[in-house]
Amino acid sequence: MPEQMKTDDRLKGPLAGVRVVEMGQLVAGPFVGSRLADFGAEVIKVESPGNGDAMRAWGHHRYKDRGLWWPVLARNKKTVSANLRESRGQDLVRRLIETADVLVENFKPGTLEKWDLAPDVLHETNPGLVIARVSGYGQTGPYADRPGFASVGEAMGGLRYINGFPDQPPPRMGISLGDTLAGMFAAQGVLMALYWRDTVGQGKGQVIDASITESCFAMMESALSEYDKVGFIREPSGTGLANVSPSNIFPTSDGKWVVIAANLNPMFKRLCEAMEQPELADDPRYSNHRVRGQNGDELDALIADWTRELTAAELDERLNEHGVVSGPIYSIEDIVNDPHYQARDMIYRFHDEELGEIAVPGFVPKLSETHSEIAWLGPSEVGAHNEEIYCGLLGLSVDDLKELENDGVI
Repeated sequence: MPEQMKTDDRLKGPLAGVRVVEMGQLVAGPFVGSRLADFGAEVIKVESPGNGDAMRAWGHHRYKDRGLWWPVLARNKKTVSANLRESRGQDLVRRLIETADVLVENFKPGTLEKWDLAPDVLHETNPGLVIARVSGYGQTGPYADRPGFASVGEAMGGLRYINGFPDQPPPRMGISLGDTLAGMFAAQGVLMALYWRDTVGQGKGQVIDASITESCFAMMESALSEYDKVGFIREPSGTGLANVSPSNIFPTSDGKWVVIAANLNPMFKRLCEAMEQPELADDPRYSNHRVRGQNGDELDALIADWTRELTAAELDERLNEHGVVSGPIYSIEDIVNDPHYQARDMIYRFHDEELGEIAVPGFVPKLSETHSEIAWLGPSEVGAHNEEIYCGLLGLSVDDLKELENDGVI
């Protein structure tokens, strides 16, 4: 690749110098790209000409006619446009991929192959390419050809079955959890594949196959082994965990809820002291983890009688004084105003030319030697970096660019 395009000094972090081509849309694939872009990788997002990624319009609210999810999910990404249903668009993207370390895509399995962009084809000209493929069910198996979204992945991965209350329909979390889980696993796979390529893999790339459904299933703890060995099927347990007590939410006098997780014996003893009822720790009904689980409803009711006499702030102070694991249930307003979030730069305020000052999440995790920075938020214009990438990196002329625009290729 041309030396002047090898790195972008505006991108900071441990992945600086890694080039990623991101294809696909919405959440799962772009979340992979966002994990890498947050830590310095040069992520070049390929969008369809015109409206681009549907994520640009997603979110509950708009500001200055812009969606407010896109600026976060596409921060530090460069965006180019290409019509992948047109042969010249496919050729353009193929040339771009030849310069990359990583390709990320979350199309329905078989789509890359249809465009003559299959992994074996791409590896012919770029053998070190790491290809992360995110889909509903994976690239193989009887369900591979099915379209898949997070809602179904969470359902078929087991998460939705155990969520909620036994006598009610299983609810969904209010976020696309399956998409982000798959994105996290895929990003982890990218980092492992890059490490292997550059150490013992003799420069060879590989394909990462990340399934939304399997990513949800991987979160199911001991459910599989318990079913396999003793036939136990884990059921929904409401606001707490079955046979684990106290580990639940408890009401306060000011109408809020606080989580108390004091199921370990030493922790439960400290809770009893905070409640000024130390004798409960030696009560045969509550003296160890097993019997507390058996008498959980009774114990939770007893604790709730105590917590509802205190405000959330008073309860938090009392529990922290005694070293009891606890915390309030926060709204986004609570998070923004929390001094701990503020002290750790998790409420990151960035000035955008169009949106003005806007709060976005900070970086997770935090690295001591290679700090990340936001260089820009998600570009408002589809193809905002066409000239930089297609001319500066691939060597097209401005006239070439104009012709491709006029022909609907970019």
